[in-house]
Amino acid sequence: MINRIVKMEFDPGKVNTFRELFAKQQELIRHFPGCLHLELWEHAASGNTWFTFSQWESETALEKYRQSTLFLETWAATKVLFNAKPAAWTVQTAVSL
Repeated sequence: MINRIVKMEFDPGKVNTFRELFAKQQELIRHFPGCLHLELWEHAASGNTWFTFSQWESETALEKYRQSTLFLETWAATKVLFNAKPAAWTVQTAVSL
């Protein structure tokens, strides 16, 4: 299993557009083959910085999602809302207590 964290910073006037888009797409993303878990995190102090945290069966499952129409359409609609370059990390659990 792998974990994927994506940091996104939005134009403050476009945060609600992102929230609406995520609300519409979240169930489709969560039920994409290989997706085990999905969360949306807000950095409340900034008001415009958000993170997605997802868990995937494997790098292969994540890559299939990243090549899918669902991802390509969702990402196209999301990236026009950014005011900074997004950052993404694929990580594995080292210690879990």
